[in-house]
Amino acid sequence: MNKATQNGRHVSDFSLDNRPLYEVKANLFKGLAHPVRIRTLERLAGGGDVSVSELLADTGLEPSHLSQHLSVLRRHNLVVADRRGSQVFYRLAYPQVADLLSVARILLVEVLQTTQRHLETSEADVSSTAPRS
Repeated sequence: MNKATQNGRHVSDFSLDNRPLYEVKANLFKGLAHPVRIRTLERLAGGGDVSVSELLADTGLEPSHLSQHLSVLRRHNLVVADRRGSQVFYRLAYPQVADLLSVARILLVEVLQTTQRHLETSEADVSSTAPRS
């Protein structure tokens, strides 16, 4: 049996229950599916380790709420935590997470620009066909 690979890993390595890769991908996107988690990942994408206290200041969240979001990100293997004394620092688990966020931003800009062009075209069509008084 020839297993497919992703970044040199067997696809089955991404899931303990051998789900199809599309299901594993969907689960990854569930981990991303909250504005606080996206904001946190974008902060971490800036490079280097970021302390929980910095993340709290950046997000304005209560510690328990930030902790829940960081837990989701850890569970989806998107971030790594390191304890140094009494501080906990986070960083992206993989640099490709920053790439994914960048591609999402580019896609969203394109979608918004296309939507804007369609709206402008529709408004122009309505204006040109409207009865004139």
